[in-house]
Amino acid sequence: METDNSSTNPSIYHSQKIISCIINPAARDGQSIKTWEMVKDKIEKEGLATELFITERVGHASEIAYSLRNRSDIKVIVACGGDGTVHEVSSGLRGSKIPLAIIPAGTGNDVARVHGYISDDLDNIIDIIINGVDRNIGALRIEAEPMPKEENYPSPTADSKWNGTAKENNRIVRWIFHETDSGITSLVSRAKLKRGKWIKGNLKYTYLGITEILKWRKRNAWVKIDNDNPVIINFSLFVFTLSEYFGGGYWVAPGASPIKDHAYLCKAWNLTRLQMLLLMGPLRKGKHVGKWGITLDKCRTLEIKSVNQNNEPVDIAHDPSLPINVDGEPCLQTPARIEFHPKQLWLRGSKDVSWDVS
Repeated sequence: METDNSSTNPSIYHSQKIISCIINPAARDGQSIKTWEMVKDKIEKEGLATELFITERVGHASEIAYSLRNRSDIKVIVACGGDGTVHEVSSGLRGSKIPLAIIPAGTGNDVARVHGYISDDLDNIIDIIINGVDRNIGALRIEAEPMPKEENYPSPTADSKWNGTAKENNRIVRWIFHETDSGITSLVSRAKLKRGKWIKGNLKYTYLGITEILKWRKRNAWVKIDNDNPVIINFSLFVFTLSEYFGGGYWVAPGASPIKDHAYLCKAWNLTRLQMLLLMGPLRKGKHVGKWGITLDKCRTLEIKSVNQNNEPVDIAHDPSLPINVDGEPCLQTPARIEFHPKQLWLRGSKDVSWDVS
């Protein structure tokens, strides 16, 4: 699907009245609906009408957003939930002129943070929903193999109506509006689906991170970045991102901006288990680049394949698998091709964000 590439959002949407909210009722242990009710009351006092759509399953937010994308009476569509909900709504809206706003109600809330939303500050959130700046952000198109079902977490479906059709057999397409990562980070995300459910907050990620690092198994991979020659590496971690933060506040790409004509690739190859453990602190503070060969560069395409016993690239999944996070969801796996595309989604954020100084 082709998207509008104009640089300013049509003013017609600022004169419309309806604010539509797509809400994940399970977000923040069920508190998301109460949060929406408080936001709704204040919005309606400003003379704006609202409507609510409640998701019922994984992928439902994309279906709802896609059904709303061409309505002329909608001022803004609000995603109320975590980064997963924001991703789904963004996928359904990609290419629409209706902007997306956010009520952060998840664990990480990285997308909301990047665009100036302050969790639990209702005045900030409402001001952005009503008066925020609409920016046309880029996205990453990933084509990769789906991961299998894990307990109650389903294997992803093609959803070609809004994601498009894969060019390779046995692969599906997803669009990424924040970041994609793979390696030890995606194994942690996958582990979260079945372990550590009794631990709350960021402590869960620390616990899972340590346990996954301790049982890490080496995985070689064929990697091609932009027009560079492909290389065979001991795969540890990459983050291909449009924004500065990921993983609930880790400062992976200082200075990154989602409105540039490129994305950013942080790569960390050949790390030992000890280096993985020691990386967590510097990564949270944005002090990781330069350590143990870690780099951060502009990037537009990234391709990853597994290799056979002769270190030749093959189009089959890694064994053991190498999951890939898609805006925080560990739903895909190698082999994969990821491409940057500019100006894919209108996202409403704060008037003042550090990465938009124009």
